[in-house]
Order: sequence, then structure tokens, then C-alpha cells
Amino acid sequence: LTAATRAVAAGDLSVRVPVRYHGEVRELAAAFNAMAEDLARADALRRNLTADVAHELRTPLSVIRGKLEGVLDGVYPATPEHLEPVLEETELLTHLVEDLRLLALAEAGQLPLEKRPMDVGDLLRDAQVNFGPQASDRGVTLALKLPSELPTVVADWRRVAQVLGNLLTNALRHTPQGGCVTLSATADEGMVEVTVADTGMGIPPEDLPYIFERFWRGEKSRSRAGGETGLGLAIARQLVEMHGGTIDVESTPGKGSKFQFTLPAG
Repeated sequence: LTAATRAVAAGDLSVRVPVRYHGEVRELAAAFNAMAEDLARADALRRNLTADVAHELRTPLSVIRGKLEGVLDGVYPATPEHLEPVLEETELLTHLVEDLRLLALAEAGQLPLEKRPMDVGDLLRDAQVNFGPQASDRGVTLALKLPSELPTVVADWRRVAQVLGNLLTNALRHTPQGGCVTLSATADEGMVEVTVADTGMGIPPEDLPYIFERFWRGEKSRSRAGGETGLGLAIARQLVEMHGGTIDVESTPGKGSKFQFTLPAG
């Protein structure tokens, strides 16, 4: 056990000790192995995040550099046609940095929440109004289904609206013209459940376990071309869990997806 501890301290997170004794020694060995597993998992997440961020930054920076070099070399004229892509990529980088900061604060438990009693029905009605023009532009119906009464929840309106906005943006982006996105809410067993259902392309079953991971986009069609940072669903999960709720998804390829999140009634 001493040798294993020294190995971990030296950076070898793969070392484990045999759990073959009894009493406190056995418990200590098991606790050590669990700690080593957690450290290895955290290290892998850190490495993956670093690689993911580098990958996400590379493409927009390459576009910006290529366009600016072309203008400076006289290959392209400095016209809106050639400068607008630069502006779009800088805006994407800004969103990416903001999302990374928000996600880091949420994961560290350092994102302050201004919780107050709120009406989920009002939130959904506001969302229908705010996202109505975007839905109309895409030829998608944005429907709302609410019961006659809903209990209030104690939550941060701005953060819950952000969760709903992320889910709605995602649903509208992947629902074809003539489709429908439906907002609804129900109450059961002390929780209020909000649902965003769409009639879009759906999500392949093999992608579902990873859908709330950072930078996961699954199919190539779910690409950064639509302005995604790849962090919206990861942020949604963190914000919901900070409120004591849960979030999940059901999806059938070719028929659509249904995202649901819960908030404790209060």
C-alpha cells in the first residue's frame, strides 16, 4: 500500500492494490483503489477537455487567419463579403469562451444562483413568444401545452430560461420545415417536469449516452456550421442539477427527440 501511494504521488494513476485482507486493511485498500480510479478519471477528463478545446479553437482561428492573410496579400479585397466570415468566426470564439467559463463555474459549484419563486408556465409562454420568429423563419410550428395549474418552483429564472433556450435552439436547428416543436410542463410527486419535443431527425441510439457530454455533436449534420459550440447540453445538465433536478432525453431516429428536465416544486 505504501509503494502504491508513492507511485500515485509520482503520477502513476494506473496502480492498484490487491484487496485480499480483512477488516480495516481491506477497507483501506478498497478506498485507495476507489481514490485512484477517481483520480485517473479526472485526469482523463482534463486531458480530453484540453484536446477538445484545442480542436474547437483550431478551425475558427484557421478561417480567421486565412481570410486576413488573403486580404493582406491582396488575394481578397477588404469587402464585407470576405470580412463577414471573420466576424462570424470571432463571434463563435466569443460564445465558446463564454460557454467554457460558465461550464467551469457550474462544475466547480461556484456559479451563483438567484433563486426565487417562479411560474414555469410564464417561462414557457415567454419562450414561445421569444422563439416564435425563429420557428416561423424555419417553417416550424412552435406549440405550447400547459395544464390549468402548475405549482411554483424556487429557481433562478435566468438560468432555467438558459436551459430552456439551449433545448429549444437545439430542437429548432434539427427540425425540418413543416415540423413541430412542442413545449409542455406537468407536475408529479413534488417535481415540475418541462418537456421540449420535436419531430426532427432524431438521435442515433449509440449517441444517446454521450449527448450531454462536452463538445459531443454526434452526426456530422450536427456540426459547428450552425453556430454550435458543442457545450449547450452540457451546460443545461449542470444548471438543472444545480437546481436539484434531472435532465434526460428520449429519441427515435427519423421521428424526433424529447428532452425533459425536472425542477423541485416549492
